[in-house]
This record gives sequence, structure tokens and C-alpha cells, in this order.
Amino acid sequence: MEYKEFVQAVADRTVLTREEAADLTRAVMRTLGARLSSGEARYLAERLPDSLGELIPAEGRSEQFGLDDFITRVARHAGLNTEAATEGVRAVLRVLRETVSDEVFGHVASQLPGGFERMAGSAT
Repeated sequence: MEYKEFVQAVADRTVLTREEAADLTRAVMRTLGARLSSGEARYLAERLPDSLGELIPAEGRSEQFGLDDFITRVARHAGLNTEAATEGVRAVLRVLRETVSDEVFGHVASQLPGGFERMAGSAT
């Protein structure tokens, strides 16, 4: 799935415009990269189309924060309220889960608290 398709899938699952969905996608990927170890962030980025993978920072130390802080960070970066950010994070995680293999998503989920995987829903 290319970047434009990814963003459109996020927009389709939310009440956001395509531009807002793009901002949200960038914010989620940036925050996800901060939460994952640098090795895991690189692993994920390498398995995404270039324009999506480039959004994930793969340098620096993994920051340990939970789902609520993740949503707060995304809301701040994307300029959304908490409710819209929560639904947006859910949409991005679900589209991400559909974009990568179960193995890749499992690697990512193994570094995140359980709330993240619940937000991403079950594999289809």
C-alpha cells in the first residue's frame, strides 16, 4: 500500500479530511518511532513503502510511555482534540496492521503495551 492509499484508508475510517489524515498519519508514525527501539523502528520502516517508512524516526533511544501519553502526543502534533486523536490512532494502527505482515506487526506490538494491539484490532 502506497502512502496516498494509506492516508485515504485512514481518512475513510475517520471523520478527518485527507489533509488531516495525512497530518495524523505523520504524527502517529513519528510517535511510534519514538516509542519503539531504534532496531524495531528500522525493521518496521524497511517493510513499508518508502514514503511511509521515511516517517518513522529510527534513531535515538526508545521512550517508555503508555497509550494515553501516545494519544496526547499525537493530538499535539496533529492539532486534534483527544477524542479525534484516539479515533485517529485507532485508524492508523488498523491500516498499519493491514499493510504489513502479521509477523512484522507482531514485532511492533511486542514492544508496545497491550492497549495498542487492542486498538489495532484483530488481524484480517
